[in-house]
Amino acid sequence: MTTPHVPSLNDTVSHRRFDPSAMLREAATSSRARLDAIDILRGIVMVIMMIDHTRDFVNAQGFQFDPTDVTRTSVPLFLARWITHFCAPIFVFLSGVSIYLQKRRGKADLSSFLVKRGLWLIFLELVVLKVVVWFTIAGTFKFLLQVIWVIGVSMIVMAVLVKLPTWISGALGVGIIALHNLTDGIRVAGWQGPTGPDVGLGAKLWIIAHQGGPLPLGASSGPVGIVLYALIPWIGVMAAGYAFGAIYSLDWERRRKLLVQTGTAGILAFVTLRYINAYGDPAKWASQPRGTTMTMVSFFNVTKYPPSLIFLCMTLGAGILALAAFEGWQHPSRVKDFFMTFGRVPLFYYMLQWLWSHSAAVVLSLIAGKSVGYLFKGFPDMFAAAATDPTAGFSLTVTMLTWLVGVFALYPLCKWYAGVKARRKDWWISYT
Repeated sequence: MTTPHVPSLNDTVSHRRFDPSAMLREAATSSRARLDAIDILRGIVMVIMMIDHTRDFVNAQGFQFDPTDVTRTSVPLFLARWITHFCAPIFVFLSGVSIYLQKRRGKADLSSFLVKRGLWLIFLELVVLKVVVWFTIAGTFKFLLQVIWVIGVSMIVMAVLVKLPTWISGALGVGIIALHNLTDGIRVAGWQGPTGPDVGLGAKLWIIAHQGGPLPLGASSGPVGIVLYALIPWIGVMAAGYAFGAIYSLDWERRRKLLVQTGTAGILAFVTLRYINAYGDPAKWASQPRGTTMTMVSFFNVTKYPPSLIFLCMTLGAGILALAAFEGWQHPSRVKDFFMTFGRVPLFYYMLQWLWSHSAAVVLSLIAGKSVGYLFKGFPDMFAAAATDPTAGFSLTVTMLTWLVGVFALYPLCKWYAGVKARRKDWWISYT
């Protein structure tokens, strides 16, 4: 007589383990959580970024001195600047991660796409953003090379790296991040006036590659622009992000564990290297006569231009920990959708937030009966004119309120365009 089989817990688990439909659902959920986490973090840093640009046009103190000047700044003003330090490195790093995910999905002709999108971003920086940001083609400097330009160039470099084994990109990226501060002592002379010597080609290339600062064309022409984002460190960040994308090939548990470990290691490296004060940032911290609080400000006042090793450990370490935290945010919510919306249309939002920041400064000044002429002088003439006008700008409170109103004002437009990107597959959509 045959004994009837009674289903056991092991049978149930085994059945679920090998159920193809269950496996597909689990994979889809894991993939969605992964992509949502990236969009959430990208959206958060985009929202925070507008604090910096609003401050550029609206804040009166910012016209008088650098908010990171520990001899003059206040804690609130420093924090308003410091929190925005996280935006560019995390965004560039996530751009690298996204390139890896595109390759993993089998995007056709990825290298060609990266070259074309890189050239498009460089064009936007040199031509379109000049007017979008400054509302004029005037100004002493004809261009300001910021994050859009460096992302464009980095994408062109990645067009080559994606054809190589991923570990090469990782080794190159980490190597650049860790070692580029060894070249801090290499400084070239910039423009020295119409009667000074010309700046040689090698010096100009070094300004673009690592040193940054005013970029002259000839002895008599003067600086034609400023290289705010020098290439080498940022290429390293994108290359490292691309290699880091391989972590998303792992299952959720292993991925989240590695995210926590890597992010924690970055933060510990920041604290350790900064405390030792020997390598990793050209600007050393020091005890401040204004007290312990300002000494802490000095400790956290790390170098962004070009981004130092310590700066990148601090910002990328925190960003990677945030990715781990956001992967657990799987349930729909309005807050989640809010940040994901901005994260899905980053270039669209980037252009809009410049328009908002500058326009808000003009409108506020007109309402307050203040002069607005300096707001149409271009870069850096705007700041020079504002520094001599005691009525220019507003308090930090007004600045932060202007930022907050701007975020909510731009949300409906970004929500609309995110819907357009989701519905349409036109070729130009992938370039926005």
